Amino acid sequence: MSFEQFQNQSRLYVIGALEPEELEEFEKARKKFGNKAEEFITKCYALHEAFALSLRPAKASTAIKERLMAMVKAKKEA
Repeated sequence: MSFEQFQNQSRLYVIGALEPEELEEFEKARKKFGNKAEEFITKCYALHEAFALSLRPAKASTAIKERLMAMVKAKKEA
């Protein structure tokens, strides 16, 4: 595996999208490329976290809020 292929697989590794046989090959390449590989994986994790934090949470619908409040009210009355 070339380092370029390793970089492409690293992106998939970080999101947990490698198949078991790909993971085995990836781990071998990770050892082969050493610190250079670890630095790239660290960058991928940082980008992944930054992307996840940039996403806005979906707003709960009014129906969901009303159903939740009804459940809370029903528990209080019981």
